[in-house]
Amino acid sequence: MASCIVSFVDTEGIRHSVEVEAESLFEAAALAIRTFKQHNCEPGLITKLDVEIRSCITHTVTRKRIHEWLHGGAKSPREAVMKDRLRELLETPLEKSTAAKQGEVG
Repeated sequence: MASCIVSFVDTEGIRHSVEVEAESLFEAAALAIRTFKQHNCEPGLITKLDVEIRSCITHTVTRKRIHEWLHGGAKSPREAVMKDRLRELLETPLEKSTAAKQGEVG
């Protein structure tokens, strides 16, 4: 089961949202419609329902571990390019980085 936020915008432009626990998109939508109906704000037949699946995943990593990963071997050419880009990003002084970005915009 996943926590889902189901919402829609009514004909007056007001967004209505409800949180439900569901195992599928259609179950989430059906449970939400029932709840909206109970609160006298049932969506119409062609109303688009937005279903957001909430995720409670949190990852924690230390700067040391990031440093080790950035300076370790790459598993693919794509990862090598990403590591090079991130190393450069972290090693570039902020003043230089900001000036470079401003130069790109102008």
